[in-house]
Amino acid sequence: MDLAVGFDLDMTLVDSRAGIVATAQAAVAEHGGHAPTDELAALIGIPLDDMLAPFVPSHLLATTADRYRELYPTLGVPHSRPLPGAEQSLQQVRALHGRVVVVSAKPESSVRMVLERAGLEPDVVVGGLFGADKGIALRDHRVAVYVGDHPGDMVGAAAAGAHGVGVPTGPNDAEVLRAAGAGVVLDDLTHFPAWLDAHVLDRRLADLEGRLAELDSLLVAFSGGADSAFLLAAAVRALGPERVVAATAVSSSLASGELDDARAFAEGLGVRHLTPSTDEMAREGYRANAGDRCFFCKAELLDVLGPLATELGVAAIATGTNADDVIAGFRPGIRAAAERGALTPLRDSGFTKAQVRAASAQWQLPTWDKPAAACLSSRIAYGVQITPSGLARVDRAEAAVRTWFAGAGLPLRDLRVRDLGGDRARVEVDRDALTALDGRADELAAAVAAAGFATTEVDPRGFRSGSMNELLSQPEQFR
Repeated sequence: MDLAVGFDLDMTLVDSRAGIVATAQAAVAEHGGHAPTDELAALIGIPLDDMLAPFVPSHLLATTADRYRELYPTLGVPHSRPLPGAEQSLQQVRALHGRVVVVSAKPESSVRMVLERAGLEPDVVVGGLFGADKGIALRDHRVAVYVGDHPGDMVGAAAAGAHGVGVPTGPNDAEVLRAAGAGVVLDDLTHFPAWLDAHVLDRRLADLEGRLAELDSLLVAFSGGADSAFLLAAAVRALGPERVVAATAVSSSLASGELDDARAFAEGLGVRHLTPSTDEMAREGYRANAGDRCFFCKAELLDVLGPLATELGVAAIATGTNADDVIAGFRPGIRAAAERGALTPLRDSGFTKAQVRAASAQWQLPTWDKPAAACLSSRIAYGVQITPSGLARVDRAEAAVRTWFAGAGLPLRDLRVRDLGGDRARVEVDRDALTALDGRADELAAAVAAAGFATTEVDPRGFRSGSMNELLSQPEQFR
């Protein structure tokens, strides 16, 4: 689901009062006029001619406006400052994989100068529009939420069918903004990131339910992780447990304990849980463990689940791929699943990993804070052949690390033991665990050695999902 969020400029994103007032007063003064500061400030946000009209004779209005535009780059722009919360608001839009669209009554060239001065970088800039005319640009760029400080901004949002969000950081108070059509009024932009996060999550939940409800039945490729668990729960809500099947593939790449957890989760939802065997080892590309290993793994999974779904009369298969996965870089497994017709409802609805966890917490799913748990083969360095014994060694090593941390009374959430080839291992733990480990790395290495690795290093950078991809010099060759 595409997301675009729009913002007005003056007194919404940027405090431009001082610059606008100084420029207008200078332009008016050149023609012998006088523009009181308070009166000018109250008119900020409307078209330039309308703002200047009370202070100059009508026959001098065009000339004064032209002079204002000439002076603004030197008198107005240097005074521009981002309002509190502006930068964080743009960051939140991007964290949700959205586009930032700035639509202002100012000429586009002036808008860009002000934004540059304020250190704000939108994706789209449109100038020269006010009131309902803003709706033209908002519609063109599919803006779903428009934030502004002026009644005209709320009119523009309504004209585009966008959700109007008012911020009384300009000359208009909350009552005026609500009367103009604001769906919500926030004190300022510091409150916008949290509001947007909740608003978009609600929209994406509704979108996901709608997509799933259109299906006759669904088989979920259920690894037991947070993403596929949330998808399974959403499918049950939309279709009912009798039209949903969960399938957890069983092979040597499945970490110990994961199957029991997956079974318990599926039983809790009341859905049928299948445990078909997959044989990734039979695929040469998987065993070779080049950069495209995940392609062969996912191909094996879907080639097993496809006939199973047909046999059961289930209409579609879906994976727990989320929107973050798609932009995370090298993901050959996603391509393999797409080639085999697997659906990706979470990705299509725009769900980020953070939103999967937030929604799972709302639904009180036990997987809401479950650490990421990729298959064991993801621990083997590219180029090191995948074998059942190698996977088992990694599994033993991770179990040994968890046991050691528990015995030492130290915190541990995320963990990977990376097989670097031969008898060398690299241990990645989350930042808190890394800090708590202080000075005890040798003890941890001894625990890993007992599992079959002679040489062990603790990565000072901590846990990073997909860190093995850092070792690929040219991942493009595997796409």
